[in-house]
Amino acid sequence: MKTLKNSDLIIPISILVHLSILNGVLFVLTPTTYLNPYHILHYNISWLLITYGLNFYPTDRNEMFITNVHKMLQLYLIYALAYFALFGITGKIYESLSSQFLVYLLLCASLTLYRIIFYALRRNYRKLGGNSVKVVVIGRDKNLKKVRALFDEPDLGYRYMGYFDDKKTKSKTYLGPVLDCFLYLLENDIDEVYCTASKFNHRELKNLIDFADNNLIRIKIIPDNKDIFSRSMTIENFGSVPVLNLRKVPLDTEYGRVVKRIFDLLFSSLVIVLVLSWLTPILYVLINFESRGPLFFKQKRHGFKRRIFWCYKFRSMHVSDNANLKMATKNDHRITKVGKFIRKTSIDELPQFINVFLGDMSVVGPRPHMVLHTEDYETTVNKYLVRHFVKPGITGLAQIKGYRGEIVQLADILNRTKLDIFYVEKWSLRLDIKIIFLTICNALRGEEKAY
Repeated sequence: MKTLKNSDLIIPISILVHLSILNGVLFVLTPTTYLNPYHILHYNISWLLITYGLNFYPTDRNEMFITNVHKMLQLYLIYALAYFALFGITGKIYESLSSQFLVYLLLCASLTLYRIIFYALRRNYRKLGGNSVKVVVIGRDKNLKKVRALFDEPDLGYRYMGYFDDKKTKSKTYLGPVLDCFLYLLENDIDEVYCTASKFNHRELKNLIDFADNNLIRIKIIPDNKDIFSRSMTIENFGSVPVLNLRKVPLDTEYGRVVKRIFDLLFSSLVIVLVLSWLTPILYVLINFESRGPLFFKQKRHGFKRRIFWCYKFRSMHVSDNANLKMATKNDHRITKVGKFIRKTSIDELPQFINVFLGDMSVVGPRPHMVLHTEDYETTVNKYLVRHFVKPGITGLAQIKGYRGEIVQLADILNRTKLDIFYVEKWSLRLDIKIIFLTICNALRGEEKAY
């Protein structure tokens, strides 16, 4: 009789360890606050309710520490509200708020350390053969190599036995024709079967599913992707009908939009108050001393969902009629001496923080192009408009990778678009902060294409 190999104790043990760390740290560091029955209930019940709401504990076999970081940060942020709300509810502050903040940081550090140790121990345990699952693939197509890459990750605990297919090959992992799989699955105690849908008709798939269900074997279907799947694909259920959403991005979520907008407002406000407030009058004098005209240069550009907005910059060129038609080039005669300096240091971009504050742009995102260029690229560059699923940014992933400024050759816009799409699909606040840091470093070092 086949037995299931579930790790049923992992979740209750993790809950118990987390609560032990939580109560232990608070008991040692804040005994005055902790030693109150109502406070103890508040700390523990809040933790259980928040982790339940975030679905924090159930983990997939494929999940690793790095893939779970965002959920851990969400937990710490929400639990902080519950932790400090206690003082508002009771109206008492037993220690200074700065001390309580340090206690909470230590608590988070202790919980994070446990998570690191947990994943490290799990990885080593699986490498030694524990908590493993035997898998077999039925039906070979071009997706097999991609699935194998996951099976071959030693810390995930998969034990790939091979594949069955009616087309015989010399591969070392070829186990025989599909008809031979049924006896093999039973004799070798296989846990999971991955079946490629493109190789079978409806009746054959149903037979495989029925056999697996009747013999306590988990079966998973690898759909025929027809080369349309993407990194940002998700599955949505419309009743009992699964629907593929091929373009769901992190900033589609309410959480992502709110977090990014709050960050943009805070960051742009600081720049406007601390930098633009005194820099603007100085540049007005310097720019007009060399070239009479407006301080700001404004230009129509395409933003979120291809909506047109006025993008602001400090004017770095002599006033001309072709400013909205031609990008700046190396040794461009239109650029003033002051303009050359502010362009080299990216100071000319600072007024775009006003655009960020107004909501037309974000601090980080795909750089907005002139309307004329957008209309050209959207017809000549594949998937160019995917960039416009998010707000444009003052800086972006493409810019820190060297693809900024003038488009000299086709590869420049192709690589810029690829990096922008990667950013759209993989956005995180951590990525934004990293891009900002590298942008500052590049500005201080000076960039070759900053002209």
